[in-house]
Amino acid sequence: MNDFQGRVFLISGGARGLGEAQARRLAASGARVVIGDVLVAEGRRLAAELGDNCSFQPLEVGDPAQWQAAVALACSQGALYGLVNNAGIFEPEPLMRTTVENFERQVRVNQLGTMLGMQAVVPALERTGQGSIVNISSTAGLRAAPGAFAYSATKWAVRGMTKAAAIDLAPRHIRVNSIHPGPIDTEMMRGRSADETRSRTERIPMKRYGTADEIAGLVMYLLADDSRYMTGAELTMDGGLSL
Repeated sequence: MNDFQGRVFLISGGARGLGEAQARRLAASGARVVIGDVLVAEGRRLAAELGDNCSFQPLEVGDPAQWQAAVALACSQGALYGLVNNAGIFEPEPLMRTTVENFERQVRVNQLGTMLGMQAVVPALERTGQGSIVNISSTAGLRAAPGAFAYSATKWAVRGMTKAAAIDLAPRHIRVNSIHPGPIDTEMMRGRSADETRSRTERIPMKRYGTADEIAGLVMYLLADDSRYMTGAELTMDGGLSL
């Protein structure tokens, strides 16, 4: 059986990067995908490219009303089976250079956005009778990330919220798991200098960055019925960097 055929999934931050790769994989598997993003032009372009299996909804993840609109669009496509809380921002600063504004921006997107997404989809997943929520954290949510104080704080929070939500939602037949990517070759990482990229690559046992499609494969597993006994798990994909 194809776990995805005709099922509906919602992806935040789905216009590019990790979210785009997830949308492509799901649509190719016969799922109907709603991508939400603040990148309206990119999101509409991707939805048009993927055709009838993909719809776009503007989504600022810190706004509960916009989450409700995204869930409503998803439910208009059929039974909602899952959410990928993928939206995130990375504005690295060490503790003493972290401003209130910098901290609050990252909390709003990375942490509050994840909470609001989970809250928004629960009633729809309950109507479906089952569901899977995948929260994209980071290896910065497992260990210290030098020079990225606020980002690390929010990604540790995503890790903790995932486990708390897994307990809360298990009686409702909704699973919640987190993925902790290491360096992945996306737009977010391409702001580093060539020297920084080389230095970081040398520290990775596999000597390369991961790809968005590799993360998408793990997302697909967590959304599929094959992982139906897995909840509250934290899965690392980082080429061995955390070892």
